[in-house]
Amino acid sequence: MQRQTSNFGQKTMTKKILFGALLLLMGSSCSAEDITVRYNGTKAKVQQAVKDSVTVTVEGAYVQIESLYREHKLTVKLTGKSDDGQLVLKTAGKAKVKLDNLKLTSQEGAPLHLKNKKKVEVVATKGTENTLTITACKDTANHKAAALWAKDKLLLSGKGTLNIIATGDGCRGIKNKKDLTIEELTLNVTTSGDNLGEKPFGFGGFPGGPEGGFPGMPEGGFPGFGNDSTRRGGFPGGFPGFANDSTRRGGFPGGMPPFNFEDIPEEVKQQFEEMRKRFEERKGNDSIGGGFPGFPGGPDGPDGGGFGGKHKYVSPTKGIASKGKITFNSGDITVRTSTAGAEGIEGKEGIAFNGGNIDVLSPDDAINAGACIEFNGANVLARSTGNDAVDSNPAGGFFPPFGGHQNQDIDPAIIIRGGTVYAWSQVGSPEEGLDCDFAPLVLEGGNVFTVGGGMGEMPSVPTNETASQPTVLLIGLNVEKDEPIMIYDGSGTLLNTVTVPFSMRRSASLVSYPAFKVGSTYTVKTKGYEKTFTLNENFTTVR
Repeated sequence: MQRQTSNFGQKTMTKKILFGALLLLMGSSCSAEDITVRYNGTKAKVQQAVKDSVTVTVEGAYVQIESLYREHKLTVKLTGKSDDGQLVLKTAGKAKVKLDNLKLTSQEGAPLHLKNKKKVEVVATKGTENTLTITACKDTANHKAAALWAKDKLLLSGKGTLNIIATGDGCRGIKNKKDLTIEELTLNVTTSGDNLGEKPFGFGGFPGGPEGGFPGMPEGGFPGFGNDSTRRGGFPGGFPGFANDSTRRGGFPGGMPPFNFEDIPEEVKQQFEEMRKRFEERKGNDSIGGGFPGFPGGPDGPDGGGFGGKHKYVSPTKGIASKGKITFNSGDITVRTSTAGAEGIEGKEGIAFNGGNIDVLSPDDAINAGACIEFNGANVLARSTGNDAVDSNPAGGFFPPFGGHQNQDIDPAIIIRGGTVYAWSQVGSPEEGLDCDFAPLVLEGGNVFTVGGGMGEMPSVPTNETASQPTVLLIGLNVEKDEPIMIYDGSGTLLNTVTVPFSMRRSASLVSYPAFKVGSTYTVKTKGYEKTFTLNENFTTVR
């Protein structure tokens, strides 16, 4: 009797194990990928679990998947290695692409080419390292010039690593036409190829102008505007309607009242029209250059770069570029670019740094946007060797006659609410750590330390109204390469130490910390420099 009970117990236990195994298998089946692509050298093997409304074409290691699903989220797993392969994914609905120890190189065109009509999530599987490499992008008419190219919204995520490497001329790292979100991921983006040439008439000076300035204008200045020949094109008379202080040599101490292009005299408008005509007549002339005298690219500054030395390039090798908005929520992101015009991160409709660690080094703008750039809580280090570290162009121009802001009733260009913002430009004046193109800069929190040549006290500084967290502009801070810059409060307590990997004899640095209080005294020290100052207002300038 006891033996029968024992057998019954064993049978019951066996049934439970089999039933559990069945459930496990069913669960595994339900969570399996719709399509798995395994790359192996010059070939790719495809396992297709879902065939209805999905077409797969394989030619060597080049795989094309087309899905007509709209409601079902297609899941594709990529694994293996190929030195000459590609995945082209065309989806009508949402999709998820899982990268599982993938090393995929394309010799022409994007190795991961997403023709998506809905959002696609690209996930680096936990614990894996994945690499997408592109080596050539010259056939831009037929291929997409980026290691990862997406037509619609793109989410990069996962607890693995994704390396993006673009070595070919004209090749970007990541490029998408809609919004881009990055979270959790360890993402490393490197571009090393050159651009595909220079576009005629980048903002590198106006042809026909004396000393590389504006054509038909005295000393390179603006006709009808105040000019000081000793400054070779400065604006000591100011713009019409702007307050002026001759001791400031063309500064705008009265700020920038509303400006109306229609108020410019007719003869001045005619000269602008002549300028445009001369542009058209002289397109393709490589000898044009210069820029504003007294600025880089002009007769008193180095060749190229700077306000007067801007250039436009064909297919510059940017790190991360989106025509939509870029949002960083978390993760560790490193971006490195190395050739002319290659901005580190560019979001045409703005950038939001909500969290994570972001490290960008670029010869051009490290971070650039055509709309507001928000720092909400991430730790950001943006460094440029030849341009602004962080550059927001919300209206597309530097000042009103060239598409800039015509009044002060505009949205902020840069908002800093929290996190760490280190923005360093080492090229010198007039390039800046933060550049707003005359739009408001709002500073509400965070640890902020910028380094740049700047343009004195304008245009890219907050005001007493926009700096709710006390902020100081340190003009003349001597930065020594790899020497610590230390900020102390009045009691001698060290608030922060910053080490900058280059030297600058006279910088314009914005500094702000949550510990700053109006009415309190602080000291900044570095090698060969010490300055004690009092924060008299929310925004204080110290020379």
